[in-house]
Amino acid sequence: MPRGNRIAAPTIAELTEAGFWLVLDARRIFVEFREFPWFRGRSREELESIERPFPDELRWPELDVDLAVDSLLHPERYPLRFGGL
Repeated sequence: MPRGNRIAAPTIAELTEAGFWLVLDARRIFVEFREFPWFRGRSREELESIERPFPDELRWPELDVDLAVDSLLHPERYPLRFGGL
């Protein structure tokens, strides 16, 4: 019998022009393209290709994006921005 808690797979609930709603455990998190520009212009299929290797980490391997869950919950704590995207 495996030990530990199973990590729930994140899903995309809704995609809008401004961003997308990510369902993570019991939370709905709005991921705004202005804060996370590398997701802008991506297809729903690309956005839904999410891995969760650890409870506090999300990975979009096709987009080469790895993010801490905390950065989605509190983007103001992570002021580094990438321009030109």
